[in-house]
Amino acid sequence: MTNQMVTEDLSRIASTQDIDLGHLPPTPPATVEAVYYPQFNAQVRREAAEMSGHYEVFYCLEKTIRELVSETIESAEKTADWWASTRVPQNVRAEITARIQKEVDAGVTRRSDAELDYSTFGELAVIITSNWDIFGGIFSSRRAVEKVMSSLNTLRNPIAHCCPLAEDEQLRLQLTVRDWFRLME
Repeated sequence: MTNQMVTEDLSRIASTQDIDLGHLPPTPPATVEAVYYPQFNAQVRREAAEMSGHYEVFYCLEKTIRELVSETIESAEKTADWWASTRVPQNVRAEITARIQKEVDAGVTRRSDAELDYSTFGELAVIITSNWDIFGGIFSSRRAVEKVMSSLNTLRNPIAHCCPLAEDEQLRLQLTVRDWFRLME
């Protein structure tokens, strides 16, 4: 109790004299979000909050698909270095190599050591369909995979490019994600 009283007295003195007596832990610096986020228009902040759930769904979906592609091809090739195999179409590999180099040249931290993490959603579909010999046992129909991946890619665009998703498209996203998982039943 005495310590608390002393601390309160020191805090009162520090406040009235506008000095730091060093008796309290330092105040953490304000985060960028705390300083700048309130400056954004309230409507834009509400829209961002509404869109965050759709982004989260798509983030999980895309990460899961990348993992499925990686594990399936690695298992088929029996090597962790499957990226260098013929399983990845040459044009896809070339595009991804260019993306990686562009990121390196920009002087920013690489987003990942895995080349597959640089593939677009459309390129993931190409990798899956061009390796139907190993993915055909996972999915019910190649044509359905192409259709669902194309629909997902179309739905991904407004989410990835910070545009609100229309009510119909929100429902379409839910149904298309459901379709994706149904393809693996």
